[in-house]
Amino acid sequence: MSELLTAEDVRAALEATASVDERAKIQRRMTDQATSVIGVRMGTVFEIARQGSGMPLHEVDRLLDSDAYEMRMVAVSILDFKARKRGADREALYELWMRRLDRIDTWDFIDRSAPRVVGWYLLDKPRDVLFELARSDDRWHRRTSITAAFWIIRAGDLDDPLALCDILADDPEHLVQTNVGVALREIGRVDRSRLEEFLERRGDALSAQARRTARTAL
Repeated sequence: MSELLTAEDVRAALEATASVDERAKIQRRMTDQATSVIGVRMGTVFEIARQGSGMPLHEVDRLLDSDAYEMRMVAVSILDFKARKRGADREALYELWMRRLDRIDTWDFIDRSAPRVVGWYLLDKPRDVLFELARSDDRWHRRTSITAAFWIIRAGDLDDPLALCDILADDPEHLVQTNVGVALREIGRVDRSRLEEFLERRGDALSAQARRTARTAL
């Protein structure tokens, strides 16, 4: 299988490698029990996505329609693989991702694709959308905002990521706090003094885990 071109090809490949044991393992970590699980180990899911990285975006869109966890993981992984390619149409990838934001609704869908698909596209653009997401009532939108910022931090641009951390410092959601901690750690690796200033000013608002993660850069 050199390249997957359709959503049906992906489902067939996933179902061919599914197991009852893997399905039970994945179901235990689902944050939304309405999400169906085929039962495919993540290494296989990512390999199927890699082999299908040339898939047209309209077929990726169809993958996102699926209620199956692995189908949508393949979709976001393909978007990530496409974003890595030289000459990638980052605007098209970003627009699809944002249009289907409602389908990117687990922590690992976000972590798998938001940095390169969203953050990379926004490197040289206004980041208003990230601030809108950071103020959303939806926990996945808030996690998206800070996770997309990872790529911006990597570029050495710290102002907006720090402002996002400020908004999310006292977020009540554990799955948002964990990535605030990661963002702060990466900020500290670029500019220790700015992390120190943030922790002095806002450290008490962070969860204990986020604070510990951030301090590993000191």
